[in-house]
Amino acid sequence: MEKLLNILNKIKPNIDFSKEQNLIEGGILTSFDIIRLVAELNSEFDIEITPLYILPENFKSAETILKLIEKLQEED
Repeated sequence: MEKLLNILNKIKPNIDFSKEQNLIEGGILTSFDIIRLVAELNSEFDIEITPLYILPENFKSAETILKLIEKLQEED
């Protein structure tokens, strides 16, 4: 989780991602932020987040993003 939070903070400093639960609906992460985040996650966690997984429910919070990462790592 710490690695994920570091990536999120690099993209959007000054947000407490450990507590936020509506990153998309709350307008905290824009579509451009999601693209940057996906690229960072793919590189850092050695996964491939395909367009199939780029859904608002997968990027609602740090917890949902971490679940997506874990799911993709298990599939690999």
